[in-house]
Amino acid sequence: MRNERTASRRDFLRNCLAGAVGLAVADQPVALDAAEPVTSLGKSRVVIAQDAQMRGAGTGVDGGRVLSLLDHAMQRLFNARDPIQPWIRMVRPGQMVAVKVNTLGGRGLSTNVQLVEAICERLQAAGIRAQDIVIWDRDSAELERAGFRVRTGASQVQCFGTDRVGFEEDLVSYGSVGSRLSKILTQRCDVLINVPVLKDHDGAGVSIALKNMYGVIHNPNKYHPNGCDPYVADVNMLPEIRSRLRLHICDATTACFEGGPAFKPQFAWQQNALIISQDPVALDTIGWQTIERKRAEKGLKTLAAEDRTPRYIATAADADHQLGTNDPRRIELVETRGS
Repeated sequence: MRNERTASRRDFLRNCLAGAVGLAVADQPVALDAAEPVTSLGKSRVVIAQDAQMRGAGTGVDGGRVLSLLDHAMQRLFNARDPIQPWIRMVRPGQMVAVKVNTLGGRGLSTNVQLVEAICERLQAAGIRAQDIVIWDRDSAELERAGFRVRTGASQVQCFGTDRVGFEEDLVSYGSVGSRLSKILTQRCDVLINVPVLKDHDGAGVSIALKNMYGVIHNPNKYHPNGCDPYVADVNMLPEIRSRLRLHICDATTACFEGGPAFKPQFAWQQNALIISQDPVALDTIGWQTIERKRAEKGLKTLAAEDRTPRYIATAADADHQLGTNDPRRIELVETRGS
């Protein structure tokens, strides 16, 4: 895939990152509806793509291999014949796309800059203008600590936090939640791509796709009691979020099995993988299982034994929410390896 790198990749690196560091459709591509995930025989598909050589002989991930792994995973998710088809199905030229990352863990445990670079390259290949893409999280300083460079100039991929634009004045609500939403979501986003990290959470059990939407609201601290249940599910039910979400790309290049959500190197491991789905409940279910396996390998108790079962995952799947499925019989798990 190295020969597929373009000037847009170089521009993106120069302008937005800090340091050195498909489905074939008839004649016209059709953007997917957020409520219509790719399914097979009524199942939600989750792809785990892993590349043991992602880091080569170093500690950082190789950007070319990340792009190749992303392409491989997306083609498996969408049954696509080439790397661009999945993106054409999700976005249309002229739309604004927000890429919601997770940067709480600094450089050690945040969405990887090379992964975001690859996503933005594919979005531009699908016809989205660079200036119509924004990489964002809660706070610009956190973005920079994670390796991103805050940029707001014309004719380039944008990158900044909600602190630069603020939250809407009016509350939106669902169930137990009443929150003000980031203006990045409400004013700069037609399509939302969620790029969380695979990690343990000291209160919620795990923090993956569903909980990453806490970075969209002004009052996440209010919604941590009872292991974040039912609050995580209710946040994801807010129409402004649900109507825009198209895809979840979990960064499992470096993951955390204990002590999260902050980065503690003794509890991190190099999974060198991406977990991708359009169903956040199914993705979180698979991610939770992955963390439990690593905890068992390290001789730790289960999250249930520590009274940290991520109950909000089941709530998100219940009849009142229907955000996806946590039933293993309804999840089509595709495990694959990049090259």
